Amino acid sequence: MPLYDTYRARYPELVGHLENARKRNRLSHAFLLHADNETLRREFSIVLAQLAACPESRDGRPCTVCRVCRSLEEGTYPELYFLAPVGKMYQIKIGDRGKPEPNTLRFFEEQFHLTSTGGGNCKVGIICDADRMNDESQNALLKTLEEPPPQTLLILTTGNPSALLPTTRSRCQLVPLLTNRCEFDFAGKEAVCAALAKLCFESRGDLAAAEAGAAELIRISAGLSSDASARIAEAWKSRLAAAEQTGDPGLVKRTRALVDDAAAGACMKERGLFLETIRTFCSQLELLANGVSVTDLANPELFENLPLPELEPERAELFRREAEELLFTLRFNVNEELALRTFAVNLAMKS
Repeated sequence: MPLYDTYRARYPELVGHLENARKRNRLSHAFLLHADNETLRREFSIVLAQLAACPESRDGRPCTVCRVCRSLEEGTYPELYFLAPVGKMYQIKIGDRGKPEPNTLRFFEEQFHLTSTGGGNCKVGIICDADRMNDESQNALLKTLEEPPPQTLLILTTGNPSALLPTTRSRCQLVPLLTNRCEFDFAGKEAVCAALAKLCFESRGDLAAAEAGAAELIRISAGLSSDASARIAEAWKSRLAAAEQTGDPGLVKRTRALVDDAAAGACMKERGLFLETIRTFCSQLELLANGVSVTDLANPELFENLPLPELEPERAELFRREAEELLFTLRFNVNEELALRTFAVNLAMKS
């Protein structure tokens, strides 16, 4: 089933409202898409793009089969531009005025003022995790949001709209798609959950087992960073090689800096997913201990193939509190290995 039809079936009232707006030529040129998992934000952004760009639209509904609709779903549409946070701080930078570098807001905005060469009749810009723009970047974007170039659609995606300035939010049509579910799309998810299950169910009062659990969490965390860096290096391999072939040292240096920024951003994102998995696992344990069934949890897949012995509500509450304390502690400049070890030992020895 085409992506558009999938979401039309899932959100019939919302999509019907948007189709009616397109039919009357009243579709907004700027959307703020609020969803609590990344896959939903990414896919519904494409749905919005198809609504705006399909040249064969009938009664406001995109055809889903024309070149534009198919290339949008496949990610090959020539006038589709993305901007995402990068760097160690995982932020969207504003960029220089004169010659902005890629992965900056000003470079992103420049694309909408260039002559179209790819055959698309509508330019689509998607700002992922828009809440990672600082105030300067958001203020710089206001004019484009208010008066975009003709045939331009801007989509800001976020899981935290309150982090955006009111002036930014007010210039976009809000599209809320909340599921109370987090998307833990990273390679170490199963290993994290298995380590947490051992700590919670098999390590009570056993310091050696707690130390082993801490070592496993530390190993997983370190592996995520190296895996993310390797993935980014592979993705940028051809672009870096092309820069090296030009013989331009400046271009090579700039390209390597972009690779480093992308790697740092990917590592930060993986770390965030790792920590959020710990918090959600422990929070849902408390729900299980208080009578909620696994199938009613927002993320039941975290407990797939894991033993679930009975757990006293008081112990489960302690696990949840320790997870929250871990995330709070890591907001500050503390040693992550020490924080994870303290967390693991507390799970085993306090309960």
